[in-house]
Amino acid sequence: MRILLMGPPGAGKGTQAALLAQRLSIPHISTGDIFRANVSQGTPLGRKAQEYMDKGEYVPDDVTNAMVRDRLTWEDAVNGFILDGYPRTTAQVSELDAMLADAGIGLDVVVELHAQPEVLLQRMVKRAADQGRSDDDPTVIRRRLEVYAAETAPLLEVYGQRNLLRQVDGIGDIADVTSRLVAAVS
Repeated sequence: MRILLMGPPGAGKGTQAALLAQRLSIPHISTGDIFRANVSQGTPLGRKAQEYMDKGEYVPDDVTNAMVRDRLTWEDAVNGFILDGYPRTTAQVSELDAMLADAGIGLDVVVELHAQPEVLLQRMVKRAADQGRSDDDPTVIRRRLEVYAAETAPLLEVYGQRNLLRQVDGIGDIADVTSRLVAAVS
């Protein structure tokens, strides 16, 4: 299966994508994880990405698109994948469409994990304390939620018009959310 997992920051995409990827034996492709790996390694991409991440902004499309295009060609993604954190803009939707068309494939389903903003803020403040993530500062979190609402939430309409969109409540016990997610992609 080729799955796109969407939702605002803190909705549980990373946690749920990892669980679903394990269950389906397909890779979880997270742009956030790739950016953070580059940041921790001090690569030029990592330094560039860090500037944007620290402000709660999206990393520029040219960097993100090239990274995703490359990752989708890896052997482990031949039989499917879960995209998490990409696409985030309408321009990236067009780029993803082109990548998939070049490979002669398409998305099977797009799942939105949704949750109330106050719950998301609480989750991310806790995550910052637990993991020390610089992009989980309360001011940055609010900015990330604003950017998501302005730039990424409109993609839900695009995928809804393509009859690919399923919505899943991201609140509750991790196992319960996973069960709802599995049902949505089945």
